[in-house]
Amino acid sequence: MASLHPAVTVTNIRNFIPIVLEMDDGQYTSWVELFKIHCRAHDVIHHIIPAEATPSEPAAEKGKDKADDAALQKRLDSIVLQWIYGTISKDLLITILKPNSTAAQAWKALENIFIDSKPSRALYLENKFNNVRLESFSNVSTYCQELKTLSDQLTNVDAPVSNDRLVLQLINGLGDKYESLATLLQQSTPLPDFYTARSKLILEETRKNQTSKISTDAAAALNTETTTATTDRRHQPPPTDQQYRSGGGRGQYDYSSRGRNNGRGGQGRGRGILGTNPYVNAAPGHSYTPTNIEQAMHTMTLNPDQNWITRRGFLSFDVTALETSIPSHYILIESHHLPPLQL
Repeated sequence: MASLHPAVTVTNIRNFIPIVLEMDDGQYTSWVELFKIHCRAHDVIHHIIPAEATPSEPAAEKGKDKADDAALQKRLDSIVLQWIYGTISKDLLITILKPNSTAAQAWKALENIFIDSKPSRALYLENKFNNVRLESFSNVSTYCQELKTLSDQLTNVDAPVSNDRLVLQLINGLGDKYESLATLLQQSTPLPDFYTARSKLILEETRKNQTSKISTDAAAALNTETTTATTDRRHQPPPTDQQYRSGGGRGQYDYSSRGRNNGRGGQGRGRGILGTNPYVNAAPGHSYTPTNIEQAMHTMTLNPDQNWITRRGFLSFDVTALETSIPSHYILIESHHLPPLQL
């Protein structure tokens, strides 16, 4: 019993050729190379490239019966044609599909599509290649892949891109974000190959992303601490009478401290000009009625001493009485012209 041909054992061509050939994706060269390798491995390369038929095939080494088995060869040709149809896009399939076509005819049709009109296609690809910029892509890897794809497409239309030109275009499209690395690569003699430059760029991108993540986490932690502290202060209980009287640093809750307080907080000389803390003295269940300041100021009178003394051009006088609706307190008035007054 004759053994099965290797091509017959292939059940899923996508396991061997993972690329799906598209009209404009620039993968034609890669697809062709993978397809050739697969056909050689399964002894059917002569079905797409007749000139590459194995030397032993027409000879009697394989046996006369196998060489003359036209039915087997036709079956193998259909299998290879299925491989072609199964690894191209729907648009390409509709374009090259014809009745009674052979694998070689479909292979040639694809070649004409991707190699046809070389000058005009080369001009279009050159313009696209020269305008590739990193800012148009999500990451460095995608940017480098686009450059390599365009380079392969230019090679397909007989306009190959050298390694130096590819690396220089890679550097030119980086922008300010990678200026230091771009300068380092550009000053290298000789220029590194494309894949070395790509690796350095990806490494620099990873470093920048890690640094940015650390900064973002630190800012988020600081914001959380600030929000927590603000919330805690909002939920603090009202200050007690002792806190009003003793202050607590820089005049906090210091309703009893003297006038300006001079930033010292704490110890005032009395109850203050407006009296003690209204929230403490108010009886439970009773509302507090604030002093009418405007009325009090209009009814305030001064009874100066009859003896006015002028010293060194400054006026000095004593206040002996103050008749007003404001309770009697001590007020410290500081001035370069008047000494402290006691009301």
